[in-house]
Amino acid sequence: MIKGKKVGLRAVEKEDLPFLRDWRNIPEFRKHFREVRELSLTDQEAWFEHLQKTKHINYMFTIVDLDTQKPIGAAGLLYINWIIRSADFSFYIGDGNKYIGNDGIAKEAAELLIDYGFKNLNLHKIWMELYEFDNQKIDFFTKKFNFKQDGVLRDNCFEYGRYWDSLIISKLKDK
Repeated sequence: MIKGKKVGLRAVEKEDLPFLRDWRNIPEFRKHFREVRELSLTDQEAWFEHLQKTKHINYMFTIVDLDTQKPIGAAGLLYINWIIRSADFSFYIGDGNKYIGNDGIAKEAAELLIDYGFKNLNLHKIWMELYEFDNQKIDFFTKKFNFKQDGVLRDNCFEYGRYWDSLIISKLKDK
């Protein structure tokens, strides 16, 4: 387990799947994910099996409260490209429907994973795709972690009866 002061990151276990499914199905969360359909436990189990087969490019973690060991969220470095040393950053706090929240838990968990990516996996770039209406994550990662906008994918999401752009943001190891 990767430990901080309040939270830790541990490998996703099969018993985490009901939590992950329930959190992913929260409508206010789901609109921010590329996979927007309602997920079943069977979907989560298939995802978990795929994760086990692709451990060399997908590092997915359950965020846990260190005091209680209770799962509180999910985070991952996915689709790792070992040639250019980049990974797609996946992250949310599901417990209490926080998504990101402002209690310091998300900041500590994100710091743990970013440090792990740069210091342990020797990644050069950590990036993510966020929809332009996801102000909470855009502000969180650009203001607290100095992620920069790399580009825009125009009309890349359909939500609230209209098309929205996707923003590609990233953080480089030494910048």
